[in-house]
Parts: sequence; C-alpha cells; structure tokens
Amino acid sequence: MASIDKKPRPGRRFLALGAFIVIIFALVGAGAVWSNATWSPKLALDLEGGTSIILEPQLEDQQVTREQLQQAVAIIRQRVDSTGVSEAEISTQGDRNIVVNLPGNPDEETRNLVRSSAQLAFRRVALVGAPTPLDQQQQEDKAQEDTGPKLSEEDQKKLDELLGGQGGQGQPEQGAPQQDQPQEPANPGSSNIRPVAQPAPSEEGKEPQQGEQPEQKPEEKPSKLPEDFEPGSQDDVPRFKPEDQQSWMDSKLLEEYAKLDCTKPENRVGGDSGPRDEPMVSCDQTGEAKYILGPVELAGSHVKDASFGFESTSQGTQTNRLAVTMEFDDFGREVFGKVTSAVTGAQPPYNQFAIVLDGLVLSAPVSQSAVTDGRAQITGSFSEEEASTLANQLKNGALPISFKVQSEQQISPTLGADYLKVGLITGGIGLLLVVVYSLLQYRVLGLVTVSSLVVAGVLTWGLLLFVSWRYGYRLSLAGVAGIIIGIGMAADSFIVYFERVRDELRDGRKLLSAVEVGWDRARRTIYASKAVNMLAAVILFILAVGSVRGFAFTLGLTVIVDVVIVVLFTHPMLQVLARTRFFGEGHPMSGMDPRQLGVKPEAYRGAMGLDLDKARKKSTGRSHKEAKRREESRTRKSGQTLAERKAAERKASSVDTKTQTTEEDA
Repeated sequence: MASIDKKPRPGRRFLALGAFIVIIFALVGAGAVWSNATWSPKLALDLEGGTSIILEPQLEDQQVTREQLQQAVAIIRQRVDSTGVSEAEISTQGDRNIVVNLPGNPDEETRNLVRSSAQLAFRRVALVGAPTPLDQQQQEDKAQEDTGPKLSEEDQKKLDELLGGQGGQGQPEQGAPQQDQPQEPANPGSSNIRPVAQPAPSEEGKEPQQGEQPEQKPEEKPSKLPEDFEPGSQDDVPRFKPEDQQSWMDSKLLEEYAKLDCTKPENRVGGDSGPRDEPMVSCDQTGEAKYILGPVELAGSHVKDASFGFESTSQGTQTNRLAVTMEFDDFGREVFGKVTSAVTGAQPPYNQFAIVLDGLVLSAPVSQSAVTDGRAQITGSFSEEEASTLANQLKNGALPISFKVQSEQQISPTLGADYLKVGLITGGIGLLLVVVYSLLQYRVLGLVTVSSLVVAGVLTWGLLLFVSWRYGYRLSLAGVAGIIIGIGMAADSFIVYFERVRDELRDGRKLLSAVEVGWDRARRTIYASKAVNMLAAVILFILAVGSVRGFAFTLGLTVIVDVVIVVLFTHPMLQVLARTRFFGEGHPMSGMDPRQLGVKPEAYRGAMGLDLDKARKKSTGRSHKEAKRREESRTRKSGQTLAERKAAERKASSVDTKTQTTEEDA
C-alpha cells in the first residue's frame, strides 16, 4: 500500500506527460518539414482508394491448383508488407486469378514486386557469413579484443607456436575467403541433405583424412551459356566450382556482399531472382546469414513433389526428428545427382547448396552423400511448422507460375468515405453518452473524465501520425472502430478509480488519504484489465490479416494510451483537486460529498474537516419535530383520551418555555 504520509507531487507527472506529447508532435513537425510526414494519418484502401491489380497465371496445358495460388498470395503479401505498405488486400479471384489492392498511389518498385513471379532454383554456395556488414563485424571484433585480457609477449609467442605460427598472419581481404581455411557456415545449425535411404559413403565422396592433401584441380572458367539454355542442363554439371574457380571473386560482387545488411527487413523483400548464369548475393529469409551463390544449377520446375515427415535412417527405421523429402523428375534426378556428387566431401562452405525462392535462401543444406535416385531428404532441427512451410515452398515453388497483369485500375473510396462518416457520427454519439453519464453520476468530478478523454484523444492522434510517417501505417475503417472502442473503454479505468476513492470516503477517510489509498488499490485492477485487453489485441494482430490487423493495432494502441493517461493525468489531477476547498469540504456538486454517499456521522467523525457541532445546531429544528412526533405516537399507544393528551401537551409546552427562558437568562 502506498504511503499516504509521503507528499504527492502531481506536477512531475503532468510535466512528463506534457514532455512526451510535445516530443511526439515535434518529431512529426520535423518530419513534415524535412521528410514526408503529414498532419493527418495516411488512409487505407477503404477510405482513400488506391490501385487494383489483377494477375493471371500463364501456364500451358496445366491446371493451377488452389495450393499454388495460396502460396503465390503469401509470397506477394510478404513482398508488399516488407516495403512498408500496410492495409493491402491480397486475395484470389475464382480459381485462377489473384487480386492485389494497394492503398494510395504505390510507386513503381512496389508495382514491380507484385508483378514479378516467384521462381525456385538450386545454386551452389561460394561464401557464407554473418548477416551484418563486414565493417560492423570488424568493429564488434575490435571491441571484444579491447575488452578482453591482454597477453604478454611471451604468452603470445607460446600461443603462436601452439597454433602453428598462424598467429602472426594477416587477415584476408574483406569479402574474400581464406583459401587454406574456407569459412565455416555462419549458421552451424543448418540442415543436411542425403538420400532417403542413405548408403555407405563412397570412396569418391570421402573427405580427406587428417594429414592428407586434397587433390588439386586445375582452375576452370565458368561455361558460357547459349541464349536458350535451361537451368539444369546435363551438358555441363556442375556449372560452378567455387573451390577451383576464382573468377567469381570480382570486386563488385565482394563489395556488394561486404555492404549487405540482411538484418534489415527491406533487404529481405525478395522479388529479384538474380541472373541465372552469374553469381549473386542473397540473404537468408530469416536474416541469420548472407551468401554468395553460383549460377543456377537446377530449376525448381524439376521438383515433382515435396512433403515432410519423420526422418528415415539408412536401415529404413524412423526417428523422432522431422525431415523434408523432395522428389525430382527424370531430368532433375540426373542433374541433382551430379551436383550432389560434386559437392559431397568438399570443404565448407563448398559442400553446401542453396535452395533459393524469390531471391531469398530458404535453406542451405550440407550434402552428406550423392543423391542419385531422385529422392532427397533434408534433415535438421525443424519444428513441425518450419518443416511444413519448407515442404510447401518446395512443392508450390516448383511449378513455374508466371503472372501477367490482366488489368490495373484505380478504385474509388466513395463507399468507405460514407461508412467513415456514419462511423464517426456513431462514435461521437457514444462518447457524448459517456460524458453525460459521467456528469450525472459524478457531477463536477465527471469533468476529470472528460478532460482525460480529450488528452487521450490528442495523444492517440499524435501516435497515429508518428507510426503513419515512420512505419507506413494506414488508418482503415476497422482501425477507426478500434480507436472509438478503445477510447470508450478508457472511461472504465476512471470509473474504477473514482469508485475506489468513494469507498475509502465511506470508510471515514479524509479525501487526501482516500485518493492515495484508493489509487493504490484501484491501479491493480486497472492494470489487470488492460493486460487482458492488450493480450487480446496482440493475439488478434498476430493471427489476423488485412483490415482486422488494423483494428487490433489501434485497439492495442489505445490500451497503452489509456494506461499512460490514468497514471500521468487522471490520478495527478485528482490529487490536485483534493487540496481545493470545493472538493476538500465535500461540496454537494463535487461528487465527493460524504452525506450523499450515505456516510453515518459516527463513522465519519472528523473526516474531511467537517464541523459536526455546527451541523448538529443546524439540524435542531428537524430533531424537535421528530421528537414531538414520536411522543404523540407513544401517547396514542398508551390509550389516553383527547383531553388527557391536550393537558399533557400544554404541560410539555410550559416546561419548554421555562427551559428556554432559563437558557436565555443564563
């Protein structure tokens, strides 16, 4: 329980709230001057209109399945969301087309991301490393060295001798791998690939034993491809041999690799599958690693099927580990067998090949043995969701689903604007009813509720402007509904607080004490209630898509604003009002009058500084009439006659007159 002896300082909380609001609007103002911020939030498709693009798949003699369409929808949605465009609507139309509705006037880059098709390909890995830029990695390594223990010259010499004289060697050039010691994969927990029924390792696929020197092969140049070459041709497989060829380490490619930061979502948008006959730089789809990959060895169109289940050992028994199995057609079986035969037994990372979808690396498994039967099994630390997702990506990305733009047109926001007008009117009526109820129930104290709602609205508006500018959020009709509901629910916190203070007054506390004790008990209820509301908003935001996520976002935002307002405005305001004479003396219009709360004088002696003797003198007249009425009632019950009662009244009247005269003489 909060100590009521400690003097409250509401001014500090007012100052903190004011500073927070000023900072928010100052940032938005600076963005309006030097950036693209505006003083009104960006509107979503249903309120502003936008661009509608209808995509039609181009397939010859093949029927598009619903699974393929759903996979394409998921890829396009990932692309659009990664660009910062929110409230986009992506859905299927019939059993063939995909409809993409983008709010506002999207730029050409966003349009190209929607139009481009997702292609699956298999590429060899030439280099793999941490996802951050190399200069950042060097700074982190240097910081660790500076903070680490320093070795003396003698200890350093001993360490160099133990390491075989490597301690004094220079570091390789940025972006270039060491030739004697190729880099280990940045993701040591990456998956492995082998046949479904793994045979014993062959002599050809064995790694060189310790002390043996690997066979040196003459350097070969990448083969030049004809214009009509299909990735996966059997004429020259594998096409890319990074352990022998050094031509891929050109300065432009290495510079791109060194500067690439795969931790940024905008670098994991996808949509650019890269040149099929040249090396490329790519990010892992989770942002955990970045790669330099060779040309396309095999197109994903040759994956006939993919599924996930439990791993099968070489003896045919199943384990409790999940694995993804993929099956190739006849052409893919020959090419994949040659590729895995070439990479098996090579030093890392040359023993890996990447599965690339939409320009992003889905997985880069290590080849444990040659897969010559066309059925490969990818193993690793998969969860069921991860294994299912990878299997769907392999299966649905396998077919070359190319899209052409069937139509592209502007859509009108007229219907959404009408709905917005009706929604704002309805919300205004609801908030007006909240204000009327607060004034009737709490009288002047209800103005605290009104002012708190006004401040909450101002803060919510500022936060909407900020997230609209910095994170591309767009306000939809569902988002407006979330704001109205959230601000209306904010009144619950004020009511819980006020009623708790009233309960303390009924127990005989002074108003200053009741405010502090009531707040200490009410805030636990408020926090628990808002935690439940926030949990519902977070779950809804994670599970929902489209405009429903906009509703969940604004609902969660108003929950946070509600807690901030009740802590930094409502409670300090009540602390200030409790010190005023109007509220402190319990004025009937204050909403804190103890007599209107049903407080008995015996239980309220001394509370709020009331003068009970003065109140008793004011009520003498009412007490005399009440005593006379009770006396008449007793007389009637005793059976006295009318004459006897009148005589008794005259006697009582004369006694009262004498008593009053005596008091005046005294």
